[in-house]
Amino acid sequence: MKLISKKRVVVAMSGGVDSSVAAYLLKEQGFDVIGISLKTWDASEEQVARGKTCCSFKDIEDARSVCERLGVPFYAFNYKKVFKEKVIDNFVGEYLKGRTPNPCILCNNHIKFDQLLNEAEKLGADFLATGHHARVRHDETGTHLLKGVDEHKDQSYVLYGLSQKQLAKILLPVGEYTKEEIRNMANNNHVPTAFKPESQDICFIPNHDHASFIKKQVGELPWGKGIFVDGEGHKLGEHEGIHAYTVGQRRGLGIGFGERLYVTKIDAQKNEVILGEKKGLLSLGLVASKVHWIRPVFENGNAVSCGVKIRYQKTEIAAHVEPGKNEGEVVVKFNEPSGTVSPGQSAVFYLGDETLGGGIIERALYSISTFNEYVSAH
Repeated sequence: MKLISKKRVVVAMSGGVDSSVAAYLLKEQGFDVIGISLKTWDASEEQVARGKTCCSFKDIEDARSVCERLGVPFYAFNYKKVFKEKVIDNFVGEYLKGRTPNPCILCNNHIKFDQLLNEAEKLGADFLATGHHARVRHDETGTHLLKGVDEHKDQSYVLYGLSQKQLAKILLPVGEYTKEEIRNMANNNHVPTAFKPESQDICFIPNHDHASFIKKQVGELPWGKGIFVDGEGHKLGEHEGIHAYTVGQRRGLGIGFGERLYVTKIDAQKNEVILGEKKGLLSLGLVASKVHWIRPVFENGNAVSCGVKIRYQKTEIAAHVEPGKNEGEVVVKFNEPSGTVSPGQSAVFYLGDETLGGGIIERALYSISTFNEYVSAH
């Protein structure tokens, strides 16, 4: 009788409960499981003490203990150099341009999937699995990326950069469960990370203080103090540098104005932060570049009606998306005025539960005149 060998899967282990349960589920399904953790950043002592990291030595040890509990091999790799080159440097550079990047998307594109798929291949694995809350489906039209069952934990937004070739090799087992179900499963099966706190949004930013982080990375900032101005260009006060602000920000402006004002725009060339009322954040649409489609969307150049998320964990906006004249560019027109559009963030497109693709936001289109002006110019 000929024995059929088990399918081998490498599981990316963050030390958290989601990837731990992903490994548990795959082992239960009969896969030959190998756990892998990546050291990407030296977490601060404070972050480690709060237990809200995903890249500290403590997290790696947590991942190792889960693999020991499951009886599967475990490996850890040092990826600090490539993480800095692909993620940190881009994050700092974008903020210095007055933009607001999403480093998790870069990490997924360049580290967790690109690099780890290579590591999986070296280990003779058939698949790579992660603990992301999303789902993969295959049919005669190709491979589809779907939202996770738990709408409050869905992470399909940060996975829009995956290709058909990558998705064919990826398993996302926890996307079929809610977070509560995952924790209960971990607890009932004595998985050590069952009640470990979730990691913070950006693993390398202590206390969400990106301004201090950027200053530490750069040293001497390329500008002096700048000014706050209103929509008419009138000076309202001084600021310490555009790297400390993001479109839509209200708190932490460092100065009182007697009324509730928001950052509506950042002009890097003038070193100005434009402030205004909340209604000044509303826009009719946006322009996105470097657009990646998971599978073909446009037919004969026609616009597509779909939902668009303009920030992680924000509500979808109903919109029409059409190709721009420039390569890899789209124009997005919202069905109703919406905000807040932050250049540097990603616009991700959905049709029901399916993730169609996404791109990097270049600019907001704030009025009928600017929208028509852009469209007519192209």
